[in-house]
This record gives sequence, structure tokens and C-alpha cells, in this order.
Amino acid sequence: MKKRQNINFAPVYYLGLWLALFALLESCRVQQLPPPENATARNIIFLIGDGMGLGHISAALYANDNSLNLEQFTHIGFQKTYSANDLITDSAAGATAFACGVKTYNGAIGLTADSAACETILEELQGQGYATGLVATATIVHATSAAFAAHQPIRVFYEEIAEDLAASGVDYLVGGGKRYFDRREKDERDLIREMEGNSYYVTSYLEHELKDLVPSPMSRFCYFAADKHPLTKAAGRDYLPRAVSMGASFLGRRSNTGFFLMAEGSMIDWGGHSNDGGLVIEETKDFDRAVKEALNFARRDRETLVIVTADHESGGMALNPGSSFESINASFTTNGHTAAMVPVFAYGPGAELFDGIYENTEIYYKMRQALGLPQKTVVEGK
Repeated sequence: MKKRQNINFAPVYYLGLWLALFALLESCRVQQLPPPENATARNIIFLIGDGMGLGHISAALYANDNSLNLEQFTHIGFQKTYSANDLITDSAAGATAFACGVKTYNGAIGLTADSAACETILEELQGQGYATGLVATATIVHATSAAFAAHQPIRVFYEEIAEDLAASGVDYLVGGGKRYFDRREKDERDLIREMEGNSYYVTSYLEHELKDLVPSPMSRFCYFAADKHPLTKAAGRDYLPRAVSMGASFLGRRSNTGFFLMAEGSMIDWGGHSNDGGLVIEETKDFDRAVKEALNFARRDRETLVIVTADHESGGMALNPGSSFESINASFTTNGHTAAMVPVFAYGPGAELFDGIYENTEIYYKMRQALGLPQKTVVEGK
């Protein structure tokens, strides 16, 4: 009589359980961030956390119940931030690298290293019928937003930058800096009145809160959130997530071709400069809420590429022993910028292009490729 063998089915059973669990998790993940249907993006939402390095992200994550919307991205890379004349970049050179695909000197706004004006991706897309927008939680004439639509040799030429922005035809402008448009020191021009004569609806914090406005796609839109710099988030500022969601909806209705929207969380950088861990955390959390709005739009739209990165790292921020989920013990190595690489997060058509390690200038070329634009020769940063 053949001897009966005892077969242990436990390994197979547990393997099946693990496979089922893995499939469930994968299903949840796909439902959370569905893959785009098209290989080519129609729109770009480009979110820049000024000064936001890994230390800033880590601190905000742990202080926010160990969760950020940034965790939802599946394509992540790192970019090298140095400028043409210094291993440590400033925001002007960093943003110009994104906007034009060239390394330039610190302080330059929309110029090459030899001081020639460079056409930005915003300007090129605008010429092709795309709707365009710029948002900042600092003044709209500050370096990061300015670099996409202005061309000036020094970043502190705020009134000259205001002139460039007023004449730029950017469809959607939200930020501080009203005084550089209507109470100028260099001349008596009222740029707001000039903008209103150029199809802009212009309003400000003196008349409305942004959350109460629904701009018509029939006209350009400009909202001044402050006379100079807006408040910090902790002091009451509350418009960045709304500005992103409203901007994407507005721009999407304004053009059948597509849109480009850049939004900056400006004051993360201020926390690094002042070595204030609490300010860093609150500003990064607010920026992350804007990231959520961008992802929500991209999930619904399925043709929008969302990119999140920083122009540089500020403060050399570290989370020290003694830190906990309830209390972050942060320290800083400087009150300036550092040369640390910063992460790049991407979701949507073309997101895979942003994996790996590359120069900050390549973000410009990757955006062009994701949109299906004719490729240009990479001229900087190799």
C-alpha cells in the first residue's frame, strides 16, 4: 500500500495571502493616482517650494501626522541646483534655469550668463496659444515668479520687473507687491490702470478675499494679496491652495490649447533664512495643501503634468536627536542657501522623465518633451 504523504499547504496559503494583499495595495494605489491616458501632457502645473530641501519636507511630514500629499508621487528625482557663477545658487538663477534651460549668474532674471534675454517656456507657450499663470506667496515681482515673465539684470529691480509683468500678458497673476504697480518711486505710472486697459480684471485684498472670487475666462485676472509681502501662513495668509485650484480651473477654461501655471511657496525659504523650524513646517504644510489641489485637478483632467521641486535648499536644515512626532528639534548650518541637491516630484503624462539625477536646466527640456514640443539642444549643465 502506497504511503500517504503529508503536504504542508501553509506556505502556499500564506503566499496567496501576500499576493492578494499586494494586489489590493496596488489597486488602492492606482485608484489614488490613476495613470494618465495620454503620453503627452496638455497642461503643466509647476509648483516650486522656495528653499525646500529634504530636511524641510521631513520636518513637515513628521509634524503633520507622518503624512504629506508629496508621498503620493511615484516618480521622484533629484536636481543639481548650482548657478553659472557659484556652487550655491540664488532663486533668480535657479528659476531662470527652470524657465529658460540655461545656467545664469546669481541675481539674473530671465537672462543668460552673458546678459542676453532668454525666451522662457511660459513666453513660448503663450505664443502658441496656451493660457499662462504665476502665483507667489511673496510679492509677484520676487525672483522665482519674475524669472518666468521678466528680463532684468538684477533681481531687486522690482519696479522694472513690475513693468515687465504688466506688459507680459500672463493670464493669471496672484501674489503680493501692489505698491510696485500703483505707487512707484521711479515714475508716476499706474500699471494697474494700464493692465485694466489690456483686458485685465485687477483687484486686491482691499476689496475681496481670493476665496470669494470666480474669475471669468473672458478676461485676464490679477489679484494682489498684499501691498508688499503677504502675511505668513501662521499670521493668517490662506490663499495658496485656493490660488492653485482656481488658477488651474480658470486657465483650463481660458484656452483650448492648454495651460502653464507656476505657483511658488515663497516663505519656506524665509524659514530657512531665519533658522525658524516652526515657520518652515507651517509654510511647507501650506505648500503641500497646494500640491493636493494640483493633484486633484490632474486626476480629474488626466492630461496635466504636475511637477514639484525647489529652486535650492535654504538653511542646511537637519532634524536632530530629541526630535519626535510631537516636537521637531531642528538645527541649521547657515542662514543662507546651500548647494544640496533637491528632490523633484512628478505625476501625469511625462512624469517618468523626471526620474534620476540631473541638472536644474533639464527640467525645462523635460517639460518641453512632456508637452510634445520640438526639442532644443541642451546648451548648459553637462
